[in-house]
Amino acid sequence: MKNLQVAPSNALHVSIPPSIEPSRLDALFVFQILVSRKRQFLLGLASEGLVFPEDKKWPFLLRYPISSFGICLGVSSQAILWKTLATSKSMSFLHISLTINLVLWFISVALMVTVLLIYSLKVIFYLEAVCREYYHPIRINFFFAPWIAFLFLVLGVPPLVAKNLHAAFWYVLMTPIFCLELKIYGQWMSGSQRRLSKVANPSDHLAIVGNFVGALLGASMGLKEGPIFFFAVGLVHYMILLVTLYQRLPSSEALPKELHPVFFLFVAPPSVASMAWAQIQGVFDYGSRIAYFIALFLYFSLAVRINFFRGFRFSLAWWAYTFPMTGASIATIRYSDEVTNMGTQSLSIVLSGISTFTVVALLLTTILHAFVFRDLFPNDIAIAVSHKRSMTGNKRCHVRSGSSDTIDIEASLKPATSAG
Repeated sequence: MKNLQVAPSNALHVSIPPSIEPSRLDALFVFQILVSRKRQFLLGLASEGLVFPEDKKWPFLLRYPISSFGICLGVSSQAILWKTLATSKSMSFLHISLTINLVLWFISVALMVTVLLIYSLKVIFYLEAVCREYYHPIRINFFFAPWIAFLFLVLGVPPLVAKNLHAAFWYVLMTPIFCLELKIYGQWMSGSQRRLSKVANPSDHLAIVGNFVGALLGASMGLKEGPIFFFAVGLVHYMILLVTLYQRLPSSEALPKELHPVFFLFVAPPSVASMAWAQIQGVFDYGSRIAYFIALFLYFSLAVRINFFRGFRFSLAWWAYTFPMTGASIATIRYSDEVTNMGTQSLSIVLSGISTFTVVALLLTTILHAFVFRDLFPNDIAIAVSHKRSMTGNKRCHVRSGSSDTIDIEASLKPATSAG
């Protein structure tokens, strides 16, 4: 092995001593090729035109990530929170008007339309970049975000807009979630390089929580079998994911510090699951309370780890704080309706205040970084695309081989650098 030398150029130069047996030559060549491919991928090789120059700002659409839908999740979940505060029996002493819910819902709709329109333009003009996001082990989970945000909008719809929505909305919104789950859960179970033990990270909770949000919405519409089906699917995969993430297998890659906010997604599935099961059963029973107490413990265990969530610059990843906090707040209000006392009411107010403050602070910070500092969307190195192909309008998604998946997974878990 010490006689192997990786050439700096594209050509492969292998020095093989005479003592090497012919049967080992194939393994040596494979090793040499893999080392060369990984080095070329990480360096970018601008001479081959593989990526846009890192020292120049790329086109806006190419820098616009699928994780932008996280903003929609945070704001639309607030519309549900204030609707719950206004209609909850245990919170009636606050005398909160449904007008707040109405204003937040229209803001959420406007934000959703804006983000969806911009990302649709990215699909049209930079389909290859969208495909790379789909194959990214973290970004792929955010493809659930638009559909979850739509579910939030239906759940938070003000009574002045609509009191009872047709169940067709549920079937339309749950169909793409079901299709995505067939793909991703199948990879978790049988994928060679994308099995769960290799790619598990906290953002995978987005692939789980849609089941519980869908179950909650379906049950609130009077459906039975569909919500129970999605609740069951979400429950079994949540337990598997939770165990995998707690184990931190040696084959798993650690998240960079800039993505630590996504650890708050641990709180989202049990919070929504508690409300979904209560809606299915018609009462906040012991099953709902178990899920709620799990969420509450995870919330507190993360909240006390202050040093874990500081020391890195602002990015869209910070929006991962928002809807898990809001989900825990809404679940606490639901629990307070069942167990009404000063303790549960106070906790509901405190958690609701924290989640609302977080969303407002992040929204103002996002606006500041987007329009004043103009550094909200840096060059997206993790999904860099071919300069030549993007300029000539090549719209094809390329099939990825197992070896390239391995390289992409290792590289994508490293923080992207900002250009200027």
